[in-house]
Amino acid sequence: MAEVGALADAGVPVGGGEKGGRSAGTRAGRDGDSTRATAASSRPDALGAPMARHGAADPVKALLHRHRELCERAVDPLEIAAGLEAHGVTDRTAARFRHRDVFSLAEEMYARVPRDADASRRAAAPAGPRMRADWIVRTLLPGTLCAAALAGVHLTHGRARLALAAAGVLAVALAQRAALSRGPLGRDDARPGPPPARGTGAWVCWLLAYSVLGDGLLQAVASGGPDGPPTGTADGPWPFTVVPLLALTLACAPAAWSAHLFAARSRRKLTASRGLEEFAASVRPLLLGTFTLFLAALTALLALSSAALDAPAAYPQTLALGALFFLARLLTVHGFTHAPAVILTAAATVEATALATLLAGRLPHGEALAVPVRTLLETWGPGSIPTLACGAAALSLLLHAGRSLTRASAHGRTDGP
Repeated sequence: MAEVGALADAGVPVGGGEKGGRSAGTRAGRDGDSTRATAASSRPDALGAPMARHGAADPVKALLHRHRELCERAVDPLEIAAGLEAHGVTDRTAARFRHRDVFSLAEEMYARVPRDADASRRAAAPAGPRMRADWIVRTLLPGTLCAAALAGVHLTHGRARLALAAAGVLAVALAQRAALSRGPLGRDDARPGPPPARGTGAWVCWLLAYSVLGDGLLQAVASGGPDGPPTGTADGPWPFTVVPLLALTLACAPAAWSAHLFAARSRRKLTASRGLEEFAASVRPLLLGTFTLFLAALTALLALSSAALDAPAAYPQTLALGALFFLARLLTVHGFTHAPAVILTAAATVEATALATLLAGRLPHGEALAVPVRTLLETWGPGSIPTLACGAAALSLLLHAGRSLTRASAHGRTDGP
């Protein structure tokens, strides 16, 4: 009798027959499984699919598991909020996880992931980027070297002038590369997004060269020339102006300071905002103000360069080109590389096409090809071509920046340099 009692306590069917006990146990197990399956299927998980039994009462757990790597390497909740927004999580989505917005959801996810002492120390670091003496010097180098090279070219003649001009172009190019490698104008490779497309630098060089040589070449081709290579003077067979080049290289410094101001203020607004729509509404005027500040600085530098070189300033085309360069770099710095590459290529292609159609008009039966360009030249002058091309390109980038740079994910902190 003791053995029977022990078997009964262990759950083995006794006294009712083996068949009857097994049937009763099977029915009870099926009923229990059915009840648990119904309860589990009635609660959606983080992705909208049926949730498993474990963690059904915790809707954040599945989302935390899915983005665990992001939460572990984040240095503050703002980075998690930016990453969630980049993955398509909005304030409306956060409501399904019992949170009023993405920021409060990110704060809970950040608090629930354990971190070591190093991560805690990193979390206490300053929230915004700081101005550093090294990148300030880097941004001042292109304009300084360009001014020195132009002064040397003005004081020399013959082969010495040519050699000094070539050395000056190389020095300015290296200085510009250094200014764009680090600091506010340098792209952080740790940010999400593809790297800049290859060949973009060539189109940038074309746009700069056209700002110096393009108007004079277009006018010379329209009048049947050019009759010789450029001589470095405004009254030569191929006239050109270096005022745009000097102003644009000098504008590297205000461009870096404007980009730094935009990044620091955006980070501050990201800290103060409690919703994605609120953040976008607060950053949009900041973006327009930063863009206007840069254009004002470029206008002042154009006036100074024109007075120093005693040459026309070419305000419309230079301002359009400067706006295009600034917006393209600002988008690239924040991880948006595709649109700037496409727009820069399109602007350079328009300028090259205008020159090509004007040359094609000299061919037999090709006069019709040059009619649009000749009409623009006769109506608004040679500066209308780069003004229209770069102005339309800058406007399209400004609209794109208004959508892209007002997202929290564009200002999330990264682990890069």
